[in-house]
Amino acid sequence: MNIYDVQASELIPAVADKLKEIKQITAPEGAMFWKTGWFKEFPPEDAENFWFIRGASLLRKLYRKPIGVNRLKKQYGGRTSNIVHLAHSAKGSGAIIRRVLQQLEQAGLVQKAPKGRELTNKGRSLLDKTAAELQRSETATA
Repeated sequence: MNIYDVQASELIPAVADKLKEIKQITAPEGAMFWKTGWFKEFPPEDAENFWFIRGASLLRKLYRKPIGVNRLKKQYGGRTSNIVHLAHSAKGSGAIIRRVLQQLEQAGLVQKAPKGRELTNKGRSLLDKTAAELQRSETATA
């Protein structure tokens, strides 16, 4: 059983709920007002849970191989909506990604690697156990 046996739309909120229970992972003061990229007009709509959802999403992205902050910025980026010029790709906020990764490191779920950051056994176990729980609940209801 691994995380790819479960839909990401189900896995990420479930992992986010488990991250809320870890005391090292907390949203900084004022994080509810931060935008997730310079190209965004407003902060996230679900500001209370955003920090934990981003942490769960980062854990899922780190599951396969180590990845650096710059590549994560590209993955969390979007398109500029400039009326005068053509739309171009824009990177997401590196500060949010870095701070969440640092908190995940303090919690022991992520560690530094030569090419970015990678999951520890504890982080991989958290994702796999959550996926297994979701799979069991899915088969029980079916």
